[in-house]
Amino acid sequence: MSFKLSSFFTAPALALGATCAAFSFLLASAATAQTVTTVMQSGLRVTDPVLTTAYITRDHGYMIYDTLVGLNANFEVKPQMADWKVSADAKVYTFTLRDGLKWHDGASVVADDCVTSIKRWAQKDSIGMVLMPMIAEMKVLDEKSFQIVLKGPTDLLLQGLAKLSSRPAFMMPKRIAETPATQPIKEYIGSGPFKFVNSEFQPGLKVVYEKNKAYVPRKEPVNWTAGGKVVNVDRVQWISMPDQMTAINALMNDEIDYIQQVPFDLLPMLEGNKDIKATVVDKLGNWGYYRFNHLQPPFNNKLIRQAAMYAIGQKEILSAMIGNPDYYKTCAAILGCGTPYANAYGEDIVVPSNIEKARQLLKEAKYDNTPVVIMHPTDIAMLSAPPVVIAAALRKAGFNVQLKAMDWQTLVALRENKKPASDGGWSLYSTYSTLATSGDPFSNGTVSAPGASGWSGWPSVPEIEALRMKFARATVPADRKQITEQIQKLAIDEGVIGPMGQFVVPAAYNNRLSGVLDSPITVFWNMKKAEE
Repeated sequence: MSFKLSSFFTAPALALGATCAAFSFLLASAATAQTVTTVMQSGLRVTDPVLTTAYITRDHGYMIYDTLVGLNANFEVKPQMADWKVSADAKVYTFTLRDGLKWHDGASVVADDCVTSIKRWAQKDSIGMVLMPMIAEMKVLDEKSFQIVLKGPTDLLLQGLAKLSSRPAFMMPKRIAETPATQPIKEYIGSGPFKFVNSEFQPGLKVVYEKNKAYVPRKEPVNWTAGGKVVNVDRVQWISMPDQMTAINALMNDEIDYIQQVPFDLLPMLEGNKDIKATVVDKLGNWGYYRFNHLQPPFNNKLIRQAAMYAIGQKEILSAMIGNPDYYKTCAAILGCGTPYANAYGEDIVVPSNIEKARQLLKEAKYDNTPVVIMHPTDIAMLSAPPVVIAAALRKAGFNVQLKAMDWQTLVALRENKKPASDGGWSLYSTYSTLATSGDPFSNGTVSAPGASGWSGWPSVPEIEALRMKFARATVPADRKQITEQIQKLAIDEGVIGPMGQFVVPAAYNNRLSGVLDSPITVFWNMKKAEE
């Protein structure tokens, strides 16, 4: 196997000692149907795609639900459940549902279902919450068509309805979509290419989907979430194996068919195995970033934030995080290299480690040795390495650093704590996100800067918020590009976000599978499985 990153960036649960009987129990129902058995990145527990931004719940959503529109590899919005027409003043969008749309219970999909679904989605989604005040009216015209009337032209409507993650605008029957967005749904009925088999669901352990034989795919070629979603297998089941070595062995022993993410240190085990293909299906990949606490010392001081950004080097982080340089690259763009709004401003600040410049800025800022508390998740390998590298760089520059070990779920809860570090708070944490869903100022929530009312870190940069709204109203691509250039400069200069570079993660599957699509979302339509 050979991978070159240059080609990618163009355009709980079974334990290691689990018994054979337990594993066989999870697989037993697959004996009489053509089944693709997959180990995903985590077990599915939350099944309502509006309530969480978890990627596993998003992936579950794509199995059983469909969207009004899709997005292709050129970031173009295309029809999926519906086609649309736009009025001459670009304020009235008329959506018409295509023929053959049925819910999994046999009822026809109607326009009122879709309007209700949009309203529920918009209560939680980052784009939806901005979009709704820009809508004058949503009205049903007849069973197959509805209108959305905008107060002024904006591309944010189609952008929101086509978003890939983390809360795609999935359509549900009206009776389900009427569930308050603060409460979980109790039925899992979609109109998508697979049906959820509730009787076989074991939260965190096993999820089973069956082919929706009544699904009518579009005629266009499949491309990301656009085009025809043709299902060629009877069942797909997700099996949880938190021990990655167990999963690799299961793949090599032909007990499973697909692993969504292969750990880099275990990848050599698959090299030379003629029955297994290891490849990157999300060619755009992911981007890493760190975030400061702007409310508390020392990072409430802009100069000290800048000192830290100069001290931290991307190559050192990527090397520790990924290891193999074929899978990573440095990048200063907060909206991602390889996306329509890529921008190189700040390369000199965030890519190399410049310890001397960092020391100079700390002296200028009169840094008083206030501790920098870095949250360090130790239970996920990809997230554990960066805080250690960041801490070493900051100490070298003269910061007083404290690494605070915890698991990832504790970090997620703790990062909402606005108190000083001396009172259980924090100074810095790092993580990563999917690039295909981070390429604009709305889908990428890290660039928002409304202050204490915003996302953890709480930067306050009113100019960025004004530019985001200007972006929402802009309809000319050149204008949008210019706006994102201004946002890039402000975000770097103000220390809103610290990019750590980009990387791709390989998947692996048995060669009996074909039609595995290149996509930033793991999808199971188009996939075929040859008989043994």
